[in-house]
Amino acid sequence: MAEVENPKTAAAAEGRLGGALLQGEFSDRHRDILEAAASLFAERGYSATSVRDIGERVGLLGGSLYHYIKSKEALFVRIHDIALQVAEDRILAAVSGLTDPWARLEAACVTMLEIQLDPNSLTMPLMNDFASAPLEIRERLVAKRDAFEQMFRDLIADLSLHPAFDRGVYRLLLLTLLNNVGSWYRPGDMTPEDIGLQIVRIFRHDEICANDG
Repeated sequence: MAEVENPKTAAAAEGRLGGALLQGEFSDRHRDILEAAASLFAERGYSATSVRDIGERVGLLGGSLYHYIKSKEALFVRIHDIALQVAEDRILAAVSGLTDPWARLEAACVTMLEIQLDPNSLTMPLMNDFASAPLEIRERLVAKRDAFEQMFRDLIADLSLHPAFDRGVYRLLLLTLLNNVGSWYRPGDMTPEDIGLQIVRIFRHDEICANDG
């Protein structure tokens, strides 16, 4: 007899945190709370979301809700870390098997933009909300963000760049651009893949010109 899928589990798999919640030891109710909190943080931002809002969305009063979470701060940090881990895993999967350094960077940039420009993605709202979170929360998020950026440090370290280029500045400019595409992107003629490839071509301009010369 075929196994009947739990409706709550299916909903969690299709939510903002998706399959990431299915990999952890979460009860159905805990998944509901994490998904509700993720949606509210994405829609309203950290400051405008209260524990009461989260409880109302899942039908739990404050006392019952605190059985599953320690605080709004801890919940935000956990969701932030899950979202970045999902993004990191997707990027690492995209570059695995590729050996050419520029092809690896292209795959990473395209995948990051596909994540950033997905309307159901959490990474863009959470990235944009970083500055508005209290200082103590930002300090707790830095370690995970540093780990995420390490992927791009490693990818850029393998590139054949002109000696005049500072790789740290190169990385910061590239990530700043990738993180801000969502502020001007509108679905149309160019797909996230098209934009990602264009960005890498621009950042590769010096080498391309040298080869053409």
